[in-house]
Amino acid sequence: MADTKREIERKYEGSPTGGDPALPDLTRVPGVSGVLDKGVADLDATYYDTADQRLAAASLTLRRRTGGDDAGWHLKLPVSDGVRDEIRAPLSDTVPHSLSALVRSRVREAELVPVVRLLSARDVRHLVDDSGALLAEVSVDRVRAERLSGGAGVAEWTEIEVELADDGDPAFLDQVEKKLRKAGLERSSSKSKLAKALSDTDTANAANAANAANAANAANATNAAKKRVKAAPADRAPRTAGDHVLAYLRTQRDAIVELDPAVRRDLYDSVHSMRVATRRMRSAFRSYGRILDRAVTDPIGEELKWLAGELGVGRDQEVLTERLTTALDGLPGALVTGPVRDRLRTWSQARGDGSRRHLIAVLDGGRYLDLLAALDGVVTGPPLLKAAAGDPSKEIAKAVRKDFAKVSALVAQVLDLAPGADRDLAMHEARKKAKRTRYAAEAATPALRGPAAGLVKSMKSLQSLLGDHQDSVMAREALRDLADQAHAAGESAFTYGLLYGREERRAAAVEAAFPGEWESIGGGSGI
Repeated sequence: MADTKREIERKYEGSPTGGDPALPDLTRVPGVSGVLDKGVADLDATYYDTADQRLAAASLTLRRRTGGDDAGWHLKLPVSDGVRDEIRAPLSDTVPHSLSALVRSRVREAELVPVVRLLSARDVRHLVDDSGALLAEVSVDRVRAERLSGGAGVAEWTEIEVELADDGDPAFLDQVEKKLRKAGLERSSSKSKLAKALSDTDTANAANAANAANAANAANATNAAKKRVKAAPADRAPRTAGDHVLAYLRTQRDAIVELDPAVRRDLYDSVHSMRVATRRMRSAFRSYGRILDRAVTDPIGEELKWLAGELGVGRDQEVLTERLTTALDGLPGALVTGPVRDRLRTWSQARGDGSRRHLIAVLDGGRYLDLLAALDGVVTGPPLLKAAAGDPSKEIAKAVRKDFAKVSALVAQVLDLAPGADRDLAMHEARKKAKRTRYAAEAATPALRGPAAGLVKSMKSLQSLLGDHQDSVMAREALRDLADQAHAAGESAFTYGLLYGREERRAAAVEAAFPGEWESIGGGSGI
């Protein structure tokens, strides 16, 4: 079983001319009443990655460590600068599935192999307050790195690490840093020990290679590598219509890959965020069909639709249950007749049972990995059409205006229909087209700036209004289902009918506000 620890830490090294770093007197740091010497721990850690270092490229670290008080497997996922989530699993001979699954969107079918071994002598001190409570752990780490694959380099260094105590105030680290800086220490230039080990052992390997090879050939290889980097499309500012669309697609592809571990961990809003990224990418394929060949992107779009559907199995049920529960909480107790809360809970669980397990099975499946590979292919070798080389202010604007025209046509249809099932369906279709236009305008914003940003805002507002209406439609369907179940069980259906009536009024209010909302947009995209 894996458990998680939020790790907030900073690393320091000596100045370039100051030699190994040494700890100053930390008892004078505000809030510190004592510095407790906890002795020296010998740590032995083997870091795992793919042969081409995909985890390191994403600032992820996976290690098997013995020694100290937390021996076992550790996967560190970046949260923000200096903040990582450390997922732990018990010591074993092979990488635990609970951890390998969390890096699958990066690793895919590649093998995880040992890349670096770090041997550290960790001299630990605890900074405590006047009650003896831990404020932070400070360690002086003397490290030896040995390259296990991709070379045979060795590197040694000493660094200081300050890790905030659980639930501590990050501002305390600023106080410690002031003292360390006064002593001549600087923030480490490497984000992690592994990053430094890979960098330093690469340097050692390069030096060994230089001794064995012709210096001129090495220089030529270096220059060629620099030219390749400069020529990479992802590294230059967007200029053409194709550049802008690809930049947007790349952002969505990256979001899907990066959100994968969070979805597996069931972190708040992660499923919704990944679902939105899939929809944005699919919408971009459809909106920018003059720029990207739809013969290539349409099949990928269908797979994105599949993934969005799988992500929505549990999410839609959660949203609907939350809406009904909130509505029920707003009723006076005298109007709640029968076991309404118990029935709502049972109904929700029955519909949601297995959805979490099913989603994890989807993320572990080959179809999902094939989709990730296809997304990689479309951003690295895009199927660009002639219009991709065109002026973004023309080509992208043309696509956005086309999407907006579809929204306008659907709105006109909605305004001509009387309240009822046909109007409900037309409003739902208008919502979907508003969402697509919003995403097209998002992709267009870097090129078209203000007008596109304004359209994003107006389409988001329209989408929100229409979304509330659709949620009401779905809530009324669910309430009818619940009322039928209650009636069949001999229970009162009064409360369900009351909630149904309130949802009807809520939908009517949206329909009444809709013409004014559309009028405020001005009937034009502004692009």
